[in-house]
Amino acid sequence: MTEKKPFEIARETLRQLTAKKLLPTPGNYQSIYNEIAGIPLIQPFPEEPLRQIAQSLPTKNPGQEKQKGLLEYAIGQRNWQGVQSALVGYAGFALPGGTPSESAPEPVAPIASVPAFTAEFMEQIARMVEYSLPALGNDDARFQEQVDKLLQTLRDPAADVIGIKTLLANFSHRLSFAAEDQAEIKNTLLKLLHLIIENIGELSVDDSWLKGQTDALMEAASPPLTLRRLDDVERRLKDVIFKQTEAKGRAMEAQEELRSMLAIFVERLSQMTESSSSFHGKMEESVALIEQAKSIEEIAPVLKEVIGATRAMANESLTVRDELQAMREKTQATEAELVKLHRELDRVSAQARHDTLTGALNRQGLDEALHREVSGMQRRDSALCVALLDIDNFKKINDERGHAAGDAALTHLATVARECMRPQDSLARYGGEEFVILLPDTPLDKGVEAMTRLQRELTRRFFLDGNEKILITFSAGVAQFEPDEAGLEAIQRADRAMYLAKRAGKNRVMAA
Repeated sequence: MTEKKPFEIARETLRQLTAKKLLPTPGNYQSIYNEIAGIPLIQPFPEEPLRQIAQSLPTKNPGQEKQKGLLEYAIGQRNWQGVQSALVGYAGFALPGGTPSESAPEPVAPIASVPAFTAEFMEQIARMVEYSLPALGNDDARFQEQVDKLLQTLRDPAADVIGIKTLLANFSHRLSFAAEDQAEIKNTLLKLLHLIIENIGELSVDDSWLKGQTDALMEAASPPLTLRRLDDVERRLKDVIFKQTEAKGRAMEAQEELRSMLAIFVERLSQMTESSSSFHGKMEESVALIEQAKSIEEIAPVLKEVIGATRAMANESLTVRDELQAMREKTQATEAELVKLHRELDRVSAQARHDTLTGALNRQGLDEALHREVSGMQRRDSALCVALLDIDNFKKINDERGHAAGDAALTHLATVARECMRPQDSLARYGGEEFVILLPDTPLDKGVEAMTRLQRELTRRFFLDGNEKILITFSAGVAQFEPDEAGLEAIQRADRAMYLAKRAGKNRVMAA
């Protein structure tokens, strides 16, 4: 018999609801649908009604209070056996004398997953309270006194549950206000950071080269903020400040050179003016002597002086012209150097840590991320995984569809990977069609699961080359860092696992 498809079962369910004249309630629909599909009808756990029953139970002795607590916990865990055990135990303590009678059924022992209010349990609550304090600051003396009293009570074996409950209620009430204050402080600091970033661009004489960095800073400083993103903001700000200082220093040097050349030009112009005035005076004097001359012998010395003065004037003009030409060439060279400097700043700003095609980290950015994550792993004694991805049949895409399609496929994979990753994960282009993903606080099995989820997401989101859908797949190897293992060694192990995934048929994830 051919198995019915879901939409056929749904259509048949609606038909039977109408034929049986049943109300189209969720319960009736579920019952008929399961009957047609051959699925056992499992009633939902009545959590809310059971909670109401638990809340209405009186607690006249410590035994009843303990069993009521176990009942509420079992309801929260949706554990029928725990509910039964707690109710039987409560009934035993409801008899006169406050203890179970011999005739009453013996309470079923609570399951191991239901903890009692032991000293260890209270210590866990105390530690949880302590762990929340650094995020709240220490400027409220009254709140600190309240916390100290709560911690002392939680660690007091003789403390009663009612007193602890009252203190916890007061703490949670005050905690809500403190959390709101911290959230408002964070938002205000974030606004100040945005103003600083905008001001950097406004104060720059030529801020075109800053646009890429300020845009990246704005993006990195947008909620939700994490320590990783704040570290990225700090590094980017240092880059911007360093490059801006370098550009400003070089611009001041160029300005000083231009000022010096302008002073030389003015000096030479003044010398030319003086020489020209002297030359004109000499010419007027020579003209007067020529007019007074009565013979050629008297004119010859005057002509000799005129020729000498003219030659000297011409030589001086040539010298000044050469100097001005040299200054012009030097000015042009300085301007060209400034243009080159700004272009280099723009290129370095965009490519310092990120791949220009995919937006992922480049090798330099990967090295910095590796150093940061390995240090964090060693400091926190936590797990760290690295995954190496290689697009399957990438050469075929390039050969058949061109390099533009290949570049678009790389960008598509990077985009999907970033959307599937957690904020604390790092994506880097390792070279060609290979990518590296760093997964902090992730053991090996979870790293393999994360790459498998990414593969499934790629199968749902086709890459479009024009109007044609193309399935992009990748093979991946995942390695978990060993203690004191270098980043390159772990990547090499992931690379070997990726090679095995290729050999096994591609579109697979292998653990190193």
